[in-house]
This record gives sequence, structure tokens and C-alpha cells, in this order.
Amino acid sequence: MKKILIIDDEAEIRELLAIYLRNHGYDTYEANDGVEAFSLFQKESIDLILADIMMPQMDGTMLLKKIRRSSNIPFLFLSAKSNDLDRIYGLQLGADDYVSKPFNPLEVVSRVQALFRRIESCQALGRKEMERECIEMGDIQLDLKGCKLYKSGVQKELTSYEFKILALLMEHAGKVFTKAHIYERVWGEEYMGDENLMMVYISKIRDKIEDDPRHPQYLITIRGLGYRFEKEG
Repeated sequence: MKKILIIDDEAEIRELLAIYLRNHGYDTYEANDGVEAFSLFQKESIDLILADIMMPQMDGTMLLKKIRRSSNIPFLFLSAKSNDLDRIYGLQLGADDYVSKPFNPLEVVSRVQALFRRIESCQALGRKEMERECIEMGDIQLDLKGCKLYKSGVQKELTSYEFKILALLMEHAGKVFTKAHIYERVWGEEYMGDENLMMVYISKIRDKIEDDPRHPQYLITIRGLGYRFEKEG
């Protein structure tokens, strides 16, 4: 049974989400703020975190930064802050998804289920779609079986989305993929024209694979079309 940690300073929200998640087969833990949540995270084998941003003592962004120092656990923000800049900032910090308040609890459950599916898909990608266990190009090595990235022998942490985007582009190195094609292959949903979202993920991947992300040698933007991974770099 997957364990989900729900963090919000409003008890009613925590209780509502816990009811819906338990009804869908998940085990739940609850915390009032980031300090309590981090203590629970260290004690329990948590599989996914749902966290509000605005909380006392330690807010959601501070909690995410602290957790990302040692873990790549799926992390979903719940927040009344709903503009694009807030969403992009959360994703840049390493969040996997973002749901705006007020929300339908069934939507949150669906997002949680989707995150777990993507993780499982990421882990199975090498076995189901590719015969090779690793792709090596220049000083970049992508371990398809273990879902790990190495740059010059140093491991770089990837979220499930980042891995699937990079695996898609590296497996088809030299081919140009539009933003819509990447989104539909990785997210499994129809592309709704959210260019900012794709730009955030491409930027995060470049930070991990490029010597100079501002002048990329591997992950190239093809103006007006999309992105291409260069075989040589």
C-alpha cells in the first residue's frame, strides 16, 4: 500500500484528502506544517507528498528544498497561489505537479494516480521500449533500467518527467520533436499549448547535462519547431 504524506495547516483539508485517498487504497499520514512533515518523512517510508505552500514554521517551498537534498520522492503542491509564475517556481524547485485551491479532491486523487503511473512507466521504459540498458552520447550516460543520469561519471538526480523527456530525445537523437509531441508522449495527455511548462523542464534538464546551459551543446532548441538531442554534443 502506497503511503502518502498530506501537509496543510487546515485540518479540514487534510481530513478530506485523507478520506478520498484511503478510499482509493492509499495509506495516509498528516502534518500541520513543514517541520512536523519533515520529521514524519524521516521516520516513515513515504511514497508521495502532498503539500500546501503557505504554512507556519516551514512553508512548502522550504520543505521541498530540504527534501530534495536527499530524496527524489514525488511531490505535489496544493496552493491558493494559482498564477503561472507560482506554478513555474514550484516546478523549478523540483515539484512534480501543482494543483490550485480550491480543488476537487477527486482531481487530486487522479493526479496522485497519474504520478505513480508515470513512475512505474519510467521504471519500465528500458524494458518495454528499448533493448539497450544504457544510452551513451559524449559524456552523458542514461541508465534506462535504473532511470539514472550520469554526467562525466557523476550521477545527476532526475524527476520521472525529466527522465522520460531525456530518454525520448536521446533514443531518437538527431530527430526534432515538437513541444506537443513531447508532451503527449511523456504526459500521455493532449497538449494544451502550455509552453512555459515545457520550457521549465527543458531548462532543468540542461542544468544537469550541459557544461554551459545558456549555450547548450546537447539539447538544442530548433526555433519555431521544438527540440533535438545532438548525438555528439
